[in-house]
Amino acid sequence: MKKPVAGIAMGLITEGSADNPYERYAVLSDILGEEDHLGDMDFKVSGTEDGITGFQMDIKIAGVTTEIMTKALSQAKDARLHILNIMNKTISKPASSISKYAPKIESMKIDVDKIGALIGPGGKTVKGISALYGVTINTDDDGTVTIYGKTAAATEDAKRAVKGIVEDPEVGFIYNGTVKRIMDFGAFVEILPGKEGLCHISKFSRSKINAVSDVVKEGQQIPVKLLEIDKMGRLNLSYIDAIEEQEKK
Repeated sequence: MKKPVAGIAMGLITEGSADNPYERYAVLSDILGEEDHLGDMDFKVSGTEDGITGFQMDIKIAGVTTEIMTKALSQAKDARLHILNIMNKTISKPASSISKYAPKIESMKIDVDKIGALIGPGGKTVKGISALYGVTINTDDDGTVTIYGKTAAATEDAKRAVKGIVEDPEVGFIYNGTVKRIMDFGAFVEILPGKEGLCHISKFSRSKINAVSDVVKEGQQIPVKLLEIDKMGRLNLSYIDAIEEQEKK
């Protein structure tokens, strides 16, 4: 919300004859339940300091005159601005960001032909992601995936997991990978869920190193750049290229 919004409930009491049912009337501001029950009108008005954003009215009489409606709107404006003034003294401006502990909804589009891979056999894959991160995932036939999480972090983690399943690795992109296995000739790094690539020992430093374990450890998260996908679909990664590129930024 760019600006604070306040609302007020307006009421109406009328008295008169059959010929002039509105001979006497009173427009009430900020009515209570009893005034709503016994009164002739419940008129709710909400808005910002710039104007009305919404309204709703219930009446128990045949109608209201232009004069009554004008007075009700005028009183509602005065009341709304009074409430907003008090609110602004407490909260001078809207929060710049939503709390990381607030529930969050994320929506993304995937290729329709990837829906099956996301759902998995018997729903195993999508259920696994939901259980792991404590989120709810809905998938529509048009490829729209909606993720509902209790926190922003859970939602973002689940979104990354979904992307890992439905997105293909992109050459030239720098991934935040996890070192899975260290070998004499290099290390296998998972850049997306279920997608690993090899970072050769020569791609850990511009100078010669004796062992990959001198630079990284298993389970460590490191940036790696995807250099190529060979004819066999294997991913060739570089740690030093990713580091140098990040340092330039």
